[in-house]
Amino acid sequence: MAVVVTGAAGFVGGAVVRYLRSSGERVAAIDRRPVSRRPRIVPLQADLCEEDPDVLATLRAADAVIHLAGCPGVRDRLPDVESRRQRDNVDAVSAVLAATPAQVPVVVASSSSVYGGARFRRASREDDPCQPLGGYAASKVRAEMVCRDRLDAGAPVVIARPFTVVGEGQRPDMALSRWVDAVLHGRPLRILGGLDRTRDFTDVREVARALTALLGSAGVVNVGSGRPRTLRDAVATVGAVLGVEPLVTVEPAAPEEVPDTWADTRRLAALTGRVPQTDLVDAVSRIAIAPSLEAVG
Repeated sequence: MAVVVTGAAGFVGGAVVRYLRSSGERVAAIDRRPVSRRPRIVPLQADLCEEDPDVLATLRAADAVIHLAGCPGVRDRLPDVESRRQRDNVDAVSAVLAATPAQVPVVVASSSSVYGGARFRRASREDDPCQPLGGYAASKVRAEMVCRDRLDAGAPVVIARPFTVVGEGQRPDMALSRWVDAVLHGRPLRILGGLDRTRDFTDVREVARALTALLGSAGVVNVGSGRPRTLRDAVATVGAVLGVEPLVTVEPAAPEEVPDTWADTRRLAALTGRVPQTDLVDAVSRIAIAPSLEAVG
């Protein structure tokens, strides 16, 4: 018996596995990519949508499930992206829930992108209507709909909406990783939409702690710091960490690049007794020294 983590080789998945292992938990780590075998970690390389017998048996025997596998990236423009989003962000949720007994606590990672940004000049609340911009956000709304029947039946399912997760192991296409790489190679930083846009940067280690703490709860829960920072602040932090004055170019933002994100954290605080704290200097420092990982599952 163990906590099952899907997408365990990815950015957030890897952080969750490390956190659970450091807490003394046994982890069944599922991903399409290899996961390192370590004490208290049982790796399982498989595709969630292929009815792998080992995956099904693992989910049926789980103490709890944290489902993080998915197709990431709001900027993906490849021709097959919508079919991949449907399969990896929606169909995979269906497969995991179908194989997991109803009484087993499950946390399913959605995204703050379902809000379409902080549209009311305030923090986004869990009961705000979803207004997804772009295919990635729309696929996450569909994934949430898959969870609703189970949630409405009273099962311990949490739909978690993380906000702008940052830290070591993040994908190379994510903003802070791109900016660090640009500075290290003497290139200008590409800023989409303007330096006064804001993001609720949330440390991946804090996200791992929060997702684990939410096991056994139910409902929709924001996972953010509740303290948005401007892109100007983030750029200055990258420069300060690397000791270089960054060159910046501002380019038009695509419609799915929302102007602002901002989490209302009251529900998270009530359920877990903690609100994530993000030290942006520390997070950027860890990004600068740690290799990036592709999040797949």
